[in-house]
Amino acid sequence: MTTSANSVRRLSVPRALRGWILPLALLALWWAAVRFNWTSSPLLVPVSSVWDTAVRQVQSGALLVSLSASLWRDLAGFAIGATMGLVFGAALGLSRLFERLVGPSFHTVKQISLFAWIPLISVWFGLGDAAKVVFLSLAAFFPVVLNTFEGMRAVPTDLLEVARVLRFTRAQMLWRVVLPSAAPSIFAGIHLGLIYAWLATLGAEYLLVSGKGIGNTMVDGRENFWMDLVIFGVIVVGLVGFTLNWIASRIERRLLAWRGRSVAAG
Repeated sequence: MTTSANSVRRLSVPRALRGWILPLALLALWWAAVRFNWTSSPLLVPVSSVWDTAVRQVQSGALLVSLSASLWRDLAGFAIGATMGLVFGAALGLSRLFERLVGPSFHTVKQISLFAWIPLISVWFGLGDAAKVVFLSLAAFFPVVLNTFEGMRAVPTDLLEVARVLRFTRAQMLWRVVLPSAAPSIFAGIHLGLIYAWLATLGAEYLLVSGKGIGNTMVDGRENFWMDLVIFGVIVVGLVGFTLNWIASRIERRLLAWRGRSVAAG
């Protein structure tokens, strides 16, 4: 038993490297498929070609231009959509009257596919940055509204009763009871809004093709059958999405660290 446990311990992969196992395995499989001619499809280009494309994109500044344009739209749309979502979700969660008046319409509209809004947005705002930012705002808006609403409605009744016994004002009730209790759900909605906005960025640049962006770079590669450029774009999109998710997770963990301390203290 001891020998078996020791062998398992020796074979264990360091935690920091576990997330790299699948990407490295896929990279090795990709290299081997091209190297040993397992397929003759022109869709699978050599790893070296993608690397050369990446170097050219970085050295020419094309990557910086495309990525900065995409990130600017993403963050602008996210900021607008998340802010509006927080306000709207809070109004739904705090006011029963507002929920009865507006809630049914909102829950109907949220069932509409996000991409179904593009024809209407393009008519109202054209094909430029304004239309893309509006589209990204919608992508961030809905998850923030839903999580804010659900978080505020899920505040434990006993906490509200204690606050009433202590004669808290409405402002005190909001800042000292409702928001702290709803904070995890609210931050989860903001986190989802950030991810959805980035995913929608690529969709907007594919369907509203005017302007620069990493999505437009991939469109150029597809139209000219430059598969090395397309694969490079996919890798960049994945890395940016991973980075945004990592940053959001770290911020969320730090801002909610007080909950863990309060539970430990209790």
